[in-house]
Amino acid sequence: MANTASAKKMVRKIARRTAINKSRRSRVRTFIKKVDTAIAAGDSGKAREALVKAESEMMRAVTKGVFHKNTASRKISRMSARVKALSA
Repeated sequence: MANTASAKKMVRKIARRTAINKSRRSRVRTFIKKVDTAIAAGDSGKAREALVKAESEMMRAVTKGVFHKNTASRKISRMSARVKALSA
């Protein structure tokens, strides 16, 4: 356990930040799931709409430091390819 006052404060700060990052990560996963369900249903219009929202949410998470930029770009690229294949 933390001994100094500054270490105790850091524990509190880290706990707060962890909770925020957890909710952001969960939010991104929800948006990705919406894209996946639309693709599974075969609805290209809905999938395209969900992809735009998911892309925006993922890039917001990147700016907040939840995901690495390359990770988000890779996931978006793969989702985009799946949506494109659905409409073709």
